[in-house]
Amino acid sequence: MVKKILIMIHLVSSIYAENAFERNCVSCHQKLPASLQEMFKRYLLIYSSESNVKAGIKHYLKYPSKDISRMSDLFIETYGIKKKTSLSDDELDDIVDSYWDKYKVFGKLK
Repeated sequence: MVKKILIMIHLVSSIYAENAFERNCVSCHQKLPASLQEMFKRYLLIYSSESNVKAGIKHYLKYPSKDISRMSDLFIETYGIKKKTSLSDDELDDIVDSYWDKYKVFGKLK
């Protein structure tokens, strides 16, 4: 019984995180010329590891600035810097985890 409850909680939280990612990230980014996957690649090239990529993304979302943006100057001049996130730390963790899971290349290469 306890296992069933834990599985249900995990499934519900996974669905919520995916919906939160779609709702909070994809809806705006689909209008930009650089895809979320392209932005992910930029973070991966700079930060290398899962923990560093996630920390870099979370830091940018909490304290966005031109100095720490991974986008080109032309992109920033055209589209600007995003506004500071209003998401809680837990929501942000779930969304960044979903983002990582969606675009990571580790374990997908054959």
